[in-house]
Amino acid sequence: MKSPSIGNVLPPLHMSRRSVLLGAATAVSSLGIAARSLLSQEATGSETERAIASALQRLKQGNTRFVQDDLQHQHASRAWRSRLTEAQQPFATLLCCSDSRVPPELVFDQGFGDLFIIRIAGNIIANDVLGSIQYAAHHLHTPLFMVLGHEGCGAVTAAVNALRGAANEPEHIAELVKMITPGLKQLDLSQPRQALIDAAVEANVRWSMRQLLAMPEAQRALKQKRAALIGGVYSLKSGHVRFLEN
Repeated sequence: MKSPSIGNVLPPLHMSRRSVLLGAATAVSSLGIAARSLLSQEATGSETERAIASALQRLKQGNTRFVQDDLQHQHASRAWRSRLTEAQQPFATLLCCSDSRVPPELVFDQGFGDLFIIRIAGNIIANDVLGSIQYAAHHLHTPLFMVLGHEGCGAVTAAVNALRGAANEPEHIAELVKMITPGLKQLDLSQPRQALIDAAVEANVRWSMRQLLAMPEAQRALKQKRAALIGGVYSLKSGHVRFLEN
């Protein structure tokens, strides 16, 4: 499975794709447990599996507090921040959109040092994103990785417009759109616009996940269950994160 290039920002695809695969091998080799089984399993099995289940539970419980307007604002005190001056040990790594309406730490009611966040418009898989994921896997050893999209994503909307032949974006936004459109090509473009955009947001999350899991090292690690990759979609209206099960 090939991912699109970033045009003038990075070398051409045929030059960079191999280096991306090799350079991110350590990161994606950890991504293993399928989303459906992860979301339904008890915290049993190995220590890593229990850590994965615990991390997922913390995200779900934090989002529930956020939706219910019952935030704990934990891990924000001066004493806690002092504990983090020498090292960090986040329990999850999140690839999210840059949208100002979707701050992950608030959405999941987490504090300093809890989440390793990678934010980029459209939660796309670019070379620098893979480098950050590799850092999280190789140095921070986070047991859970998540791709989080959101309703009304501007980058995804621009990609939908492009597929409908109505694109009119500046050069660099157009290059970003090119990285999203491959994941949307199976969508029914004739459906109502809002339904199409909603479907495209989820499809884009799955596209980013597929690009990670398409790497040979990740494929070989699917049975090792040393970490997990999941997806989710955030609702701007309710604040609820819908975790994708398959």
